Amino acid sequence: MDGQAAGASPHDAGTPPVCYRHPDRPTGVRCTRCERPVCTDCMIDASVGFQCPECVHGGASRSGGGSGRGPVPRAGDARPRTLAGGVVAADPRLLTKILIGINVAVFVAVHAWPSFLDAMVLIGRWPPQPFVPTEGVAEGEWYRLVTTVFTHQEIWHIAFNMLSLWWLGGPLEQVLGRVRYLALYLVSGLAGSALTYLLASPTTATLGASGAVFGLFGATAVLMRRLNQDLRPVVALLVINLVFTFSPGFDIAWQAHIGGLVAGVVVGYGMVHAPRERRTLVQSGTCALVLALCVGLTLLRTAQLT
Repeated sequence: MDGQAAGASPHDAGTPPVCYRHPDRPTGVRCTRCERPVCTDCMIDASVGFQCPECVHGGASRSGGGSGRGPVPRAGDARPRTLAGGVVAADPRLLTKILIGINVAVFVAVHAWPSFLDAMVLIGRWPPQPFVPTEGVAEGEWYRLVTTVFTHQEIWHIAFNMLSLWWLGGPLEQVLGRVRYLALYLVSGLAGSALTYLLASPTTATLGASGAVFGLFGATAVLMRRLNQDLRPVVALLVINLVFTFSPGFDIAWQAHIGGLVAGVVVGYGMVHAPRERRTLVQSGTCALVLALCVGLTLLRTAQLT
C-alpha cells in the first residue's frame, strides 16, 4: 500500500482501508486526486469519480512532506476503485442478476427441450464398457466442465443455488468489481467440475452451480476476515451446507462443493490481499494458477479413462 497520508488514521497493509476522516468506517472508494480512502459521507462528486473534502478545497497533502493537491491520476486511473481494485459501478449487482438470468434461462430450456440436458451435464465417459464411448469430457467434450455450472433440473436445486448466489454474490461483486467477480465465479465453478471429473464415477452425470456458489462462500469468508468482520454467520451457514453435502441420502456431488470452496478461498485471498502496486499481476496470476491446476487434473483423469 502507499504510505499513510497526512491526517489519516494509522493503519498498515494488514488491515482494510478506512476513511481517513472516520477511522471506524471501512471503505473501498478512494479520492481520485490524492487516492486517500473516503467513506460515503466524505466523498464529493467530481467530474470524474469522487474526491475528498481537502482536495476539493485545495488543501490535500500526501505523506512524505509537501502540500497541495498531490499528483493528478492518469485518465485510466481516475475512476473510483473498490478494495480489490475494481471500478465502482452504478449497479453493484448487475453481473449477479445476469448470472441468475443465465441459470434460469438454461433451466427453462432444459425443461422445454429435454434432450438439451444431455449436452449440458458433466459426464466423464459414456456409455460404459464394453460399449464404445461416444460422449463425455474424456472424449474431448471439455465444454461440459463449464456448461454444467449453469445447468439445473430440479426446482429446489436451482432455487437454493440462486438464493445463495444473490445473497453472496451482490456484496462480492460490489467489493471485487465485475471482472474480478466473474473470474472468481467461473474459476470456482471450473475447479468444482475438475475435481468432480477426477474423483467421481465417469458414468455419473452431475450438474449445478454449487461449485461456484461454494467458491463465493470461501471468498466471502476471506473478505470478512480482511475487513475484521464477524465470521460466525458465514461459517455457520457453510458448516450447515457441508453437513448436507456429506449426509447419506442426499445425491450430492461433494467433489464440486469442496473443489469450488478451495478455489474460492485461494482466488478470494489473491483478490483482496494483493499488494496495490502489483494488484493486477497477483490477482490474474492467482486465477491462472488455479486454472492451470484444473487443466492438469482434467488431463490426468482423461489419461486414466482413455
